[in-house]
Amino acid sequence: MATHKVLIGGLWREATATDSFHAENPQTGEALPDQYPVSEWSDIDAALDAAQSAYLELREKGGKDIARFLRAYADRIEARKDELCALASLETALPVEPRLASGELPRTTGQLRQAADAASSASWCQPTIDTANNIRSCYRSIGPVAVFGPNNFPFAFGGISGGDFAAAIAAGNPVIGKAHPLHPGATRLLAEEAQAAADETGMPSGTVQLIYNMSYADGERLARDPRLAAIAFTGSRRGGLNLKSAADTVGKPVYLELSSINPVVVLPGALRERYEDIADELKGSCLMGTGQFCTNPGFVIVEAGGKTDAFIAAVAERFASAPAGTLLSRAGREGLEAAVAALKTAGAEELVGVSARSETAGDPESAASNGYRYPNTV
Repeated sequence: MATHKVLIGGLWREATATDSFHAENPQTGEALPDQYPVSEWSDIDAALDAAQSAYLELREKGGKDIARFLRAYADRIEARKDELCALASLETALPVEPRLASGELPRTTGQLRQAADAASSASWCQPTIDTANNIRSCYRSIGPVAVFGPNNFPFAFGGISGGDFAAAIAAGNPVIGKAHPLHPGATRLLAEEAQAAADETGMPSGTVQLIYNMSYADGERLARDPRLAAIAFTGSRRGGLNLKSAADTVGKPVYLELSSINPVVVLPGALRERYEDIADELKGSCLMGTGQFCTNPGFVIVEAGGKTDAFIAAVAERFASAPAGTLLSRAGREGLEAAVAALKTAGAEELVGVSARSETAGDPESAASNGYRYPNTV
């Protein structure tokens, strides 16, 4: 099958690439048929040139022009809702309902329309005069922005559709979107509608561009390039901090939302009053999104004695009775297995859950046929 094209300078064109990749179906672990390029530097270089040219044109346009684009884009996303949600679900195993169709997609179009309102009013760029501290400031556009989307929110945080994208565009900055390799197809559909909306509303070529993937070295080179004004990244701590280190060498702003341990402290008084309710709440928060939200608790601290043993038993019971979810990717499952093994090696006691391999050994619906499932573990 032919490799999908990248969006550069307002046109879909063949990528300059010597490598490619396929997304995988997390439910089965099988590769999906569409092939996507890992762009070499020449693609990124061309996107930077196009973004620079677009920025000079965008500076001459008013906020109402940008607002028209954002609203047209939101309308187009809604018109293609069924196809977008079906493909995003295939690539991520996130359910169409209610997660994607009734939750994340409306949030995405709502963000775009809120950004359109901000662009139209331009109230955010009014000058600030602080005479007490002798500070004068005025917000304005800064230039091309690269937006790296995460694996777990293909729409609302996506490189070509999410909140960082909407904010950058609303402020008059062209965006070079970097798709996440777990859901390149859904990102491609969004980029098609973004470019169609840009053409429809007369936006400069290069206002919105899409690169599917690049090497780590080229990502860091992009972060250091003087043509790029800023970076927005949502994803892994390692990946985000590597980009930040590169950007820091040239004093470039980087906006990061990274993974976290999210420690939770439960006090003895709370356990005495409602430990069953807290167990319910903890289970729901830990297993929301199959444990793949950046806000999921990762470390719970309780004081020994009192209701603590009963609380731990209640949490274990709830984890045991909850259905096992499907993880977003092979890497996610392998990382979870490694983390559980490391905790056990350090002396942790496993109360609920067994390894996915031993649980499914000899079962025709094994881990291989069931994709990236993993039992809930405490």
